[in-house]
Amino acid sequence: MTKISVVSLGCAKNLVLSEQMMAQLTQQGFTLTDDYSDAEIIVINTCGFINDAKEESINTILDMAQLKESGCCRVLVVVGCLVQKYAYELAEELPEVDILIGTNHYDDIGELLTQYEQGGQERIIQVDNMWRPEKNVPSERLITTPDHYAYLRIAEGCDNHCTYCVIPQMQGPYRSRPLESILSEAEQLANEGYSEIILVAQDTTYYGYDLYGHFALAELLKALAQIEKLRWIRLLYAYPNNFTDELIEVIASETKICKYLDIPLQHSDDIVLKRMNRQITQVEIKQLLQKLRDKMPDIVLRSTFIVGFPGESDEQFQNLLDFLTEVRLDRVGAFPYSQEEGTSAAMMDGQIDDDEKERRATILMDHQYDIMYHKHKSWIGREILVKVDEVSEDVEHLLLCRSQGEAPDVDPFVLVYGDTVHQVGDYFMVKITGVDEYDYIGEMIS
Repeated sequence: MTKISVVSLGCAKNLVLSEQMMAQLTQQGFTLTDDYSDAEIIVINTCGFINDAKEESINTILDMAQLKESGCCRVLVVVGCLVQKYAYELAEELPEVDILIGTNHYDDIGELLTQYEQGGQERIIQVDNMWRPEKNVPSERLITTPDHYAYLRIAEGCDNHCTYCVIPQMQGPYRSRPLESILSEAEQLANEGYSEIILVAQDTTYYGYDLYGHFALAELLKALAQIEKLRWIRLLYAYPNNFTDELIEVIASETKICKYLDIPLQHSDDIVLKRMNRQITQVEIKQLLQKLRDKMPDIVLRSTFIVGFPGESDEQFQNLLDFLTEVRLDRVGAFPYSQEEGTSAAMMDGQIDDDEKERRATILMDHQYDIMYHKHKSWIGREILVKVDEVSEDVEHLLLCRSQGEAPDVDPFVLVYGDTVHQVGDYFMVKITGVDEYDYIGEMIS
């Protein structure tokens, strides 16, 4: 049987699409392997969101292309966002790539591999902008996350058209999955032992508008909370524009919904926000954050910000720092603005030097670290429920845990030392006793 490896780059939503491809490929008789040097076919699911992501994708393609000489690889397949936007440039610059597949054709990968093998191994480029609606039934997946949590994709594409962003070009317009399809998949995941599901889309708060004529995330969350075997429901990438009072009430009242939100704000200065086409003001952002905290005093709020956007003055950057000082978000990521071809921001006056953008990102993260550290210290003495994510391979009897306030891969851990009782996936109560740089230190409560 033909051995195949799948390399998944980029966001959690991309990982779900990779898992769907992996399931399809196994159903069609391919054998998956994690050993790239042993794979006859290598599939790379790319990200093209910003320059760093594009560079990672290109470097990965080049690394895997070397295995056509030194390993078993005879077919190199590149799929996803980078292909959707740059298929023909990639084809010209990377002759080692045999098949290029855009974001409309993940489901066709098995058929295209067969076509390549039977067609004299002539290069295939499969890209178009005929965006497919989401299916009424969930796609099969071969889940690669630990067996206690899984990502659940609720939509594809985006309708926001922020001036810096290429996502609409790469993924098309917003396309919600039917509610019944999502619930069916969630039930299946719960029955397979996944006690935590993490909802992802480019913009989760926009969910349902294209299908039902109104924002339907609150309805979806209420229905998911009725699934008995689910313990935690986590929400990522919740854009601030479409938070209804009903949605806030559902998050606050349903005990299974994590009191944690990842809200991409991108900036706080009104002029910069307008140039970004974010459709929100600083006052409206502050009102939303206050409303969330009024309903859920212990909610953990995470966000991301772009620094060095075209025309961002020193005063506007300082406005952002002052905003962070005032609102005291729990977790923050900062990204230097990436000038993306085909976006209106790329053509704006006032482009800022790369070194200056990097400098501002460093200043912001240093500024936020102090805020985060003091917020973490305020949790000392509290008793919270955690789940074991990993058992440390380096320190004996050290458990790397998460509470409702931490998402996988991006947030700190709750470190529990000397525990010989619990295993990965177990839930138990701890008392927060200290802070170790980014991480909490917890002590098991008997």
